[in-house]
Amino acid sequence: MKVVACSKCGANNRLDENRLANSEAKCGRCGAELDASVGNGADTKPEIITDASFQQEVLQASGPPVMVDCWAPWCGPCRVVGPIMDQLAAEASGRYRIAKLNVDENPMTASRYQIASIPTMLIFKDGALIDRIVGAQPKQAIAERLNRATAGGATANRATP
Repeated sequence: MKVVACSKCGANNRLDENRLANSEAKCGRCGAELDASVGNGADTKPEIITDASFQQEVLQASGPPVMVDCWAPWCGPCRVVGPIMDQLAAEASGRYRIAKLNVDENPMTASRYQIASIPTMLIFKDGALIDRIVGAQPKQAIAERLNRATAGGATANRATP
């Protein structure tokens, strides 16, 4: 799934890549045809995932790794890491995806991956959990772990709970 901004009205549209590639995508607000090269928000902002979308967006995703930032709005260190996630998403260029999961609103996924401290960043590759970063870290440290995941050299075991 990709998020594409409409060049006519500015509305963000979440679309299947096949429909976008076949030029079958239209804006949900104004009906204008959408162009994949214009306003693709998928690479500029982290995508928001939920308990309901986690399976499809993370576990069934193939291709580039997905980093899931597990956070909560009341968490001070999470607010420090938030802008770093925004920067990494803007710099992704298709090498990886950044997603955010609010643990207060999505307790099933937080429980499944035993999120006891936040922020916790989980890195998935082809549906498998390959790395876990706990606590606020500097951008360089997080980027290094992402780079290892994109190169195929994860630091953690490939095991999903």
